[in-house]
Amino acid sequence: MFIQMIQGPCTRQDEAHQLLDEWRRDLAPSATGWLGGTYGFTDDGQLVGVVRFESREAAMANSDRPEQGEWAAKMAEVMDGPMEFHDCDDVTLLFDGGSDDAGFVQIIRGRVDDPSRLKAMMTTDTTQLHEMRPEILGGTLAIEADGSFIETVAFTSEADARKGEQVEPPEDVRRELDYAMQGATYYDLHRPWFESA
Repeated sequence: MFIQMIQGPCTRQDEAHQLLDEWRRDLAPSATGWLGGTYGFTDDGQLVGVVRFESREAAMANSDRPEQGEWAAKMAEVMDGPMEFHDCDDVTLLFDGGSDDAGFVQIIRGRVDDPSRLKAMMTTDTTQLHEMRPEILGGTLAIEADGSFIETVAFTSEADARKGEQVEPPEDVRRELDYAMQGATYYDLHRPWFESA
């Protein structure tokens, strides 16, 4: 799997949402290898999208389509500034990945010097995690070559997520969380929406 995170300032949120809906309707059917996406706006007016493709090659082939270029130009017009793009080939799934049933999504950006340690957190003893945090529906962890990561976590609801945050994890889990999330930035999507192939 390949993940691209797109982020940028946007106050014309209804227009941006409409353009993303248009992409799903008009361009997605011919976007080979497109798997889906998670989108939303943060409280400080950032549009954030985490888009999934089968491979980097499929994503780049989509970017090279003339109709994609035309759509991207329209999207740029409704943004308040340039968009950032983060491309990740190294993707790990938590449970079955994200969930289109989520009522709240948290996207976390950070950087670690040992990506294998971070990936182990996502894959080791998921049964214990599910018992401790049943409100987590799933997630994805995408790591760039320099150790920068984008973690997307889908929750049943924001209220459930906030309640779950109060649960103190075991000491070894706390140590790993402190390592991974030191200096991380959190993007809360209170009203996320989803698109799937």
